[in-house]
Amino acid sequence: MDDFVRNKLVEWGLSEWVEKFKDEQIDAESLYELDDREIENLITKAGPRVKFRKRLKLLKGKQEHEEVAGLVQEEQTSNQETVISFQYEQEHEEAADVVQVLPSTSDTGKRKSDLQSDASRLQSPAKRQRQSLPGFAESIILSDVKSIMTFVHERLNEQDKLSAFLKKKISDLETDKRELVGVFGKTGAGKSSLINAIIEEKNLLPSGSINACTSVMIKLEAKTHSSKYEAEIEFITKEEWRDELWSFRQLLDNNKNQEKEDDDYHDAVEKLSALYGQEWKKSFENLMENKYFKEIPEFLQSRRKILTCESVNELSAQFVKYTRSDSKQGEGNEGKKWFWPLVKCVTVRVPNNPFLQHVTLVDLPGNGDCNKSRDQMWKGIVGECSTVWIVTEINRAASEKEAWEILESVSSLIGNGGECQQIHFICTKSDLVDDSDDLSSADIHDRIVKRNMQAKGEVKKAFNKRTKINKHFTDDSFKVFTVSSREFLKGKHLSPEETEITKLQGFLQDLNDCHSETVNYVNGAYGILSLIQGANSRGVDSKKGEVFAELERIMNLQLENVRKEMEETFTAFEKCLNDGVEKSKGSYGEKLKNFLYRGKNSGFCRVLKCVVENGGVHKPKKGTLINLNMKLASCLTDSIDEKFREIFPNDSECGAFNGVINEFSLNTDSLIEKYKSAELQLRFLRTEEEKIKAKLNRMMRKQKKRVYSSLTETIEDIMEEGYKKAAEFEGEGMLYWMRETIKNHVHSKKDMFEQAKNTMLEKLHSLMVNILEILEKIMKESIESSFKTDGSLLPDVSTELEMVKKYYDQLAATPDDETSLGRQAGVVDPKCRTQTQGMNSKALISALFAGTGNQAYKAN
Repeated sequence: MDDFVRNKLVEWGLSEWVEKFKDEQIDAESLYELDDREIENLITKAGPRVKFRKRLKLLKGKQEHEEVAGLVQEEQTSNQETVISFQYEQEHEEAADVVQVLPSTSDTGKRKSDLQSDASRLQSPAKRQRQSLPGFAESIILSDVKSIMTFVHERLNEQDKLSAFLKKKISDLETDKRELVGVFGKTGAGKSSLINAIIEEKNLLPSGSINACTSVMIKLEAKTHSSKYEAEIEFITKEEWRDELWSFRQLLDNNKNQEKEDDDYHDAVEKLSALYGQEWKKSFENLMENKYFKEIPEFLQSRRKILTCESVNELSAQFVKYTRSDSKQGEGNEGKKWFWPLVKCVTVRVPNNPFLQHVTLVDLPGNGDCNKSRDQMWKGIVGECSTVWIVTEINRAASEKEAWEILESVSSLIGNGGECQQIHFICTKSDLVDDSDDLSSADIHDRIVKRNMQAKGEVKKAFNKRTKINKHFTDDSFKVFTVSSREFLKGKHLSPEETEITKLQGFLQDLNDCHSETVNYVNGAYGILSLIQGANSRGVDSKKGEVFAELERIMNLQLENVRKEMEETFTAFEKCLNDGVEKSKGSYGEKLKNFLYRGKNSGFCRVLKCVVENGGVHKPKKGTLINLNMKLASCLTDSIDEKFREIFPNDSECGAFNGVINEFSLNTDSLIEKYKSAELQLRFLRTEEEKIKAKLNRMMRKQKKRVYSSLTETIEDIMEEGYKKAAEFEGEGMLYWMRETIKNHVHSKKDMFEQAKNTMLEKLHSLMVNILEILEKIMKESIESSFKTDGSLLPDVSTELEMVKKYYDQLAATPDDETSLGRQAGVVDPKCRTQTQGMNSKALISALFAGTGNQAYKAN
């Protein structure tokens, strides 16, 4: 076996099969010739075998593609190419001062002058094509096609309806695809070291001190077009800090005569000492004076602070005071200020980091924050994560209480209430072995590998026992990694692939893969150019009416299929919720009793006080999140969790409403066979169909979170009045009166479960109506623009169409199972429009399914 095969297996995450390939003497030449039977003999497990076949297929396609591209490149010396090249060079020179209409995603945030400068340097797509590497790197393809579409956009006038439609379609091609990966873990678990190792920036996030921990959210992104490191610091408002100071004062006053073992007490002292040193102990009256914020005038001015540095070490040293808590006050720290109590979020930008091009890594606190704006941001980010990493030490990973508590506490936020598709349970410090001084290097290696395998098995068993998590995630979405950042950097006992850092790097690289972005853009551009050229053609005139009528008929039938599936979904949800309401009415008393009378009176009084002061929620510094609203809503959420995951899966390959949106089709392929003269227009409709389905799937992933969270939010709104009354009690008898107030309020609001049910059904109805309206409106507009508008004023784009078609064919020839318009991201969700406030469930069904006056609900 040669290094090529070994490296490919490691790159594909199949390092455990290296020895088998070595035994069978598989080299680069024989790798390309493997058939299915031979692959089955080499890789005996189905999962890795499927993965290998896919990767090999991609590799073969790439090889063939490069060979063909090389031949094409050699033959591109015809007069036609010279004419095309000259034409584009001349035309782009004339457009040199035009600001590029469609800047690339990496241009976000540039000044206008910068964009003008970039536009003036536009090269001819044909010229750049000749200069590109064999295989036409996808970044070159994407850049070329964007240049072509920018040029076409400029040539379209705005005088006629079709041109305006086309200009908008070209502008809509641009998407900025970013994936969010949330990283959770308790203090000392090695989160910072792990992130540093994965993105290969050893000293970026401070780590190593047992007395320090990350205290705020830290976003990590790539910074393009600059070699400097940057940190952007966003502060909470002055008013929010003033409110926190008032809360701290109340807390400290109430603890004067009690033992100071309360976590909230220590949290308050820690924040005050970090920012004010010992000054806060003298008086609370003057803590908002400007003298305390001289180093951070941005806080007083409600602006963000930007730190820019030449080196990673310099930046790390500067932003540590905005992100870290250091409880070891004293030696070396006298008079030192830590500003993290005032920070909402820090965004760190790393120059040209390949792992962060389209991915944002977010280092997250486990339970959110007692500060409302920080907590709101925390919830928003957690709900948008497509992947979550739970980081814990390998020692007792399966039984590690805090790691599982974190995962359980966020499971509903990232599952049915979020967009998470994968959970990675990452066991760190796998290189630490007992009695290693008495072992040889080989023995240490073997021990590490053996323990890693055991840990993975134990963690997976523990996951299967966690019913609260299993309601939202299946085995397929849960993966375990055993990593060692130290071994990855030093390689004393383990190879890089055995540290599994490379696997996580490979995962980020897959997320960053721009192939789908390139395919989506080129596909859309090909469709738009096809429509422009088709509209210029007179060959279809005699058949326009016939094709239009057939498309309208198919569209209405397809819309009817969507409507029927939605009707069944609505009915199923109503049934589940009815069951949840009955269970809630029968169990809320017991749930309330268990909540209000738990723990010792002295300690619980303070906890309950925090709960009622914060709308039913208490986020302790350590331990499990306390949320009375979620407890009261638990029977409702339990009743719909399974059905909700089935109807609105986070998996991008599965469509909502049992896949009926993904199955929507105008049957353009068969129509092309029947109406050859309309092929160009039908090709455009095919791309539009894929784009709108992708847009709707993205929209549903966003809006389904609002539908799901409405149950708990309705309970929270109804309970608000009771919490406020309970929070007013002070002094002797406070615990008794808080309990009585909460109990009486809940008993007087027993219909809140019915209200929560109706609110969820209203939001579900609104989402369904919105989907049907958008689907019909866009497809109807596209069909009419293709066959009922005059294209006589449109420019000739035959040259551009030919060039984009070449790129389209090249990309289509590259096998990639994950290349799908369904993976597009970045479309802004239209706002839900609903007039259903106050309707009962039967009225909602009537409004949606008995006709609303909208053609989307009627099949012709």
